[in-house]
Amino acid sequence: MTASYAFEAELYRWASRREKWLFVSLPADVSEEIGELPAPPRGFESLRVDVTLGASTWRTSIFPGGDGRYTMPVKRAVYEKEGVDEGDTARVSIRLLDVG
Repeated sequence: MTASYAFEAELYRWASRREKWLFVSLPADVSEEIGELPAPPRGFESLRVDVTLGASTWRTSIFPGGDGRYTMPVKRAVYEKEGVDEGDTARVSIRLLDVG
């Protein structure tokens, strides 16, 4: 089974993480659907994903947040290459790995 999603999300800096990473939160409906999928246990309840933002594709993990939505890091090399920054909205596509 392959689970893929595309959505728009605002890039933000996590208040406790002042590093080179920005984050996006997956939409509530997507997060809810992902949360119902069978997946092997991983640290911090994370799920591995392939991500595409603009012309950049990479592998990372999404993590459940306190608001019930999954959160995903976007490293500096990606957001700088794609010309987006904190506060911008970007089109993001993800493909979940390890589900099914």
